[in-house]
Amino acid sequence: MAETTVAPARTAVPPLSPRLQLVRAVLVLLLALSVALLLQLVLISGRQHSAAQQRKFDAFRSQLAGGTAPIGPTDQDGKVIAIGAPVAYLEIPSIGVREVVSEGTSAGVLFDGPGHRRDTVLPGQAGTSVVFGRRASFGGPFSDLPSLRNGAEIKVTTGQGVFTFKVIAVHYGGQPAPAAPAKDASRLVLATAAGTQFLPSGLLQVDADLDGTATGGPARLLTGETLPAEERAMTNDTRTLWALAMWLQALIVAAAGAVWAWHRWGRAQAWIVFLPVLLLLGLSAAGEAARLLPNLL
Repeated sequence: MAETTVAPARTAVPPLSPRLQLVRAVLVLLLALSVALLLQLVLISGRQHSAAQQRKFDAFRSQLAGGTAPIGPTDQDGKVIAIGAPVAYLEIPSIGVREVVSEGTSAGVLFDGPGHRRDTVLPGQAGTSVVFGRRASFGGPFSDLPSLRNGAEIKVTTGQGVFTFKVIAVHYGGQPAPAAPAKDASRLVLATAAGTQFLPSGLLQVDADLDGTATGGPARLLTGETLPAEERAMTNDTRTLWALAMWLQALIVAAAGAVWAWHRWGRAQAWIVFLPVLLLLGLSAAGEAARLLPNLL
């Protein structure tokens, strides 16, 4: 008679101690944040940039057609141009750049594309105009600036017309800059992060002089001394930390719920229910956390 074997009884898994539950919740939270920030910077930010550029291009083209494109810090009614409003269209044929330039240079403005530094004149006007752009994240519109060579053309369209600039220098922070332009000349400075992508090591600038006659323009409302700190090169924006705190609180609650479900329901059921929630909250938190990174990254 064949012997029958009895499978050993499964040993019940003892519940986790409160300390281990806390450790697991922290690990889940860090995982969600890390994955969300990586997705935000590498994948989602580029799509966000493309969508924003299309909206701004349509708006700026309409303004040009209607003769209402801004030519200074205020509009035709004397109101200050809104931060993030389109003010120019930038083209660099040799590296395939075609970008709408917005007013302002804070991290949030540069999510959507290059930004015009508000204490400088608009491109084509007498003086020096400065435009910031990101090197890697959010489409990395200025990722190929280091490959520009002297003589390369840069075209900028504003409410005053189309202006063609010629590159005269590509230099890094700490290196000598070209001599200041003549009083009635126009210079365009493009600035982005130096170093490898996502690992900035300083500032990269491209200087280009106008090939033609500069125009006049209204006086600027800001100076280098009064420009807000978050609009300077390689700075971050902490004005919306309250929003980041709220998203993190929601993420903490969701992580705690995931740990509880893991223990009560099982691993598979917990991930099915809570993974979409954790990713959604993580992406929202990552979007706010991106404002804390250097604005030229």
